Amino acid sequence: MAASRRRRTTAVAATLAAVALTAGLTTGCSAVDKALDCVRTADAIADSVTELQQAVANASDDVTQLEESLDSIERNLGEISDKTDNADVGKAVDDLEQATADVRTSLKDGDNTPDISPVTDAAGELTKVCTP
Repeated sequence: MAASRRRRTTAVAATLAAVALTAGLTTGCSAVDKALDCVRTADAIADSVTELQQAVANASDDVTQLEESLDSIERNLGEISDKTDNADVGKAVDDLEQATADVRTSLKDGDNTPDISPVTDAAGELTKVCTP
């Protein structure tokens, strides 16, 4: 788990450096800031999705972890929505919002181990569109 997190952190750092260098050469500072915000927030969402996966695995112990992970994802999605006007990012955010809403509905309907694959798929797409 720690090695995986280190690899992801290294990959995010490399992506941030590439975004800063590339965007700095071709665009204004606000575009660089938006791209960096998108990458940072997508990484935070990836962490929340990992927590959601762990919460589903441990659902018999504590269902509230599922809700907390979904809350975290939704907070981060709000940050991305407020900071971007990119259509691809907007669609990825919408898809992830719908996927989290579907998981919440499943939980409300009594399913303590809902299918979260749409959440992980949508989070992967968001990470892809946030990466230049």
